[in-house]
Amino acid sequence: MQVHGNLTGLKSSQVKALERLYRRRVPPDRIITPELARYLAEQSLDIRRQVGLIIDRSGTVRYVIVGDDREIVIPDLSGYGRGRSGLRGLRCIHTHLGGESLNEDDLTDLALLCLDLMVSIEVDENGLPGRVEYAHLLPPNPDGKQVEVEAAASVYDLDVDLGSFLRSLEQELESKIAETVDLSDPREKGILISVSQQPRYEAEDSLDELAELARSAEVVVLDRFIQRPRKINPRYLMGEGKAREVVIRALQQGATLLIFDQDLTPAQVRAIAEMTDLKVIDRSQLILDIFARRAHTRDGKVQVELAQLKYILPRLVGRGVAFSRLMGGIGGRGPGETKLEIDRRRIRDRITRLENELKNLSKGRLQRRQRRIRSGVPIISIVGYTNAGKSTLLNALTQSKVLTEDLLFATLDTSSRRLRFPMEREVIITDTVGFIRKLPKSLVGAFRATLEELEDADMLLHVVDVANPRFEEQISAVEKILDDLDLGRIPRQIVFNKMDLVPSPQVDALCRRFDAIAVSARDRKTFAPLLNMLEERFWPREMEGSD
Repeated sequence: MQVHGNLTGLKSSQVKALERLYRRRVPPDRIITPELARYLAEQSLDIRRQVGLIIDRSGTVRYVIVGDDREIVIPDLSGYGRGRSGLRGLRCIHTHLGGESLNEDDLTDLALLCLDLMVSIEVDENGLPGRVEYAHLLPPNPDGKQVEVEAAASVYDLDVDLGSFLRSLEQELESKIAETVDLSDPREKGILISVSQQPRYEAEDSLDELAELARSAEVVVLDRFIQRPRKINPRYLMGEGKAREVVIRALQQGATLLIFDQDLTPAQVRAIAEMTDLKVIDRSQLILDIFARRAHTRDGKVQVELAQLKYILPRLVGRGVAFSRLMGGIGGRGPGETKLEIDRRRIRDRITRLENELKNLSKGRLQRRQRRIRSGVPIISIVGYTNAGKSTLLNALTQSKVLTEDLLFATLDTSSRRLRFPMEREVIITDTVGFIRKLPKSLVGAFRATLEELEDADMLLHVVDVANPRFEEQISAVEKILDDLDLGRIPRQIVFNKMDLVPSPQVDALCRRFDAIAVSARDRKTFAPLLNMLEERFWPREMEGSD
């Protein structure tokens, strides 16, 4: 059994004496026995350092830890999962050489690591155990108190039936979590976090959109936090104290996931992850996950995997994540390479292969596009913010059945349909992936091949959800992405969708202001102005002749 922590300068006999702690057993109904407490105090005084034990509920010593004269550092406990109550089923017992009480770091470790108990034992000048303090977590309460600290004059006065106490505590914690969370629901439970210096209303709007993204990713949103610091913390994004508060609140509510609205650097992800075993992701990673769920065609799957790998590569930090399925065949391991270097090379090799496959898929798309161009049939591409109703409009115009859902990024794969007009005239209408503010750069790059479809369009129909209070920001976001893709030269027509959800005078005023056409994709009777505009745009002479 290995002794963890600061062993520098210890004699082999002292290390062996500490190793013997692994042989000790504590009855399940006791916090610690007087005999074990005395042995622990003796060893602590002998080496003049704090000594700690991590003990499970069966009374087995899982870790022996050596610190310095002020603190111990608890090793990674992520291998011990948290139960339905949120507790990990482990308690930490450690010595204090200066007679001090449980400090803020002790109580923070108790909360962040979800321990059953945090216990300190005073060591007197004779190496005997003195005053004992123990702390445990509290269920969420009106006072906002997170931890209860109790004390006993000595280890002999510890009159606690630990088994009964923990069962009662778990029932309380579990019942409080169950008030807000369906514990039988297998979906991830997330906390949304925004840390920025933008006005609060903008942060709230962005969090509303993040909540919709979370819903698309099948994440149950439990709570949200907004912090507007004077200065962004380069390590935790938010202040360290605030980060700990958020993590503790998340654990109290039964969350499994922290979702940041801002992109996190690899160092920030590591720093926050070191506080807790909760998963930590940012907005870009959430969008990538949605794309991975929604991609069905080979094109889509290749593009999403490529974007994910480009996102992962700079964030790979060697925490034991295996990428064996990305291995490039025999001879892949170079002599002297570390696991991290091997993983990075595998990802680079996989990126190269996916980019080559994407080029081959692009050739097939290019041939199809050239056939359309040779046929002389006008091509119209529908663009717009995600969930603006693009696929619904395509279905209504062409009487097709492209998947539609009230979710962000419900459809990713490009769909093309023919729209027939009188006198044997027709156009091809293509639906493309929706856009969004702060679209990850890796996604824009990966989907550039799909968005090549837009380059051959004779017109872009920019569909806008006019009922959305942030529709003007969404218009700006879409136009910026189109300009970044060098598509500003293609004629554009704004189409305000969901006109039935906005008062008619307001719709009329907005149409005049933006030179737009209003429709309701669920009501074909509203399509006449749009269809007339298309006919005048593509067959103006024939329209004059018919007059």
